[in-house]
Amino acid sequence: MTPFTRISQLGLLALAGAFSASALADSAPARVPVLPKYQQECAACHMAYPPGLLPAASWQGLMGSLDKHFGTDASLDAASVREISGWLKSNAGTYKRVSEEPPQNRITQSAWFLRKHRADEVPPAVWKRASVGSASNCAACHAGAAQGNFNERDIKIPK
Repeated sequence: MTPFTRISQLGLLALAGAFSASALADSAPARVPVLPKYQQECAACHMAYPPGLLPAASWQGLMGSLDKHFGTDASLDAASVREISGWLKSNAGTYKRVSEEPPQNRITQSAWFLRKHRADEVPPAVWKRASVGSASNCAACHAGAAQGNFNERDIKIPK
C-alpha cells in the first residue's frame, strides 16, 4: 500500500464519519442535561420539553410572553427568565428539521412534528384518548420523552 492510498483511505473514513454525524444530528434533538431551574419551573405544569425541539427564536418568543403562556400566566422573576432563556437558546434546535419557527411556537404545529405524526400513522382519534389527552403529551407514547428519547423503536401508543 502506497502512502497516497493510505491517506486516501483515511480521508474517505473521515468523510464517511462526517456524513454519519451529520445524518445523526438531523435525526433527533441532542440530549442535554436539564437545567434544574427549567425543570422546577416548567415541569410543574407540563413536561419540560427538550430545548432541541424548537429553534432559539421560538424559545425567545415563549420566554418573552410568559404572562400569556398558552392562556396561562406563567410569569417568572427576571433572573429566572434570564437563566432559563440563556439555557434554552444555547441548546435550541439548530439542525435542519427544527430550523423553522412553528405557528404560535407550538411544537405540535411544527412541520417536522406533523410529518412524524401523520394521520395515517397516528389517527386523530388517538389524540382524543383519555390516556393521551393531546398531541402535546409526548410522554403518553414516548416513555423516554422527559429524557429527550423519542426513538421510534420505543413508541408505545396507549389504548
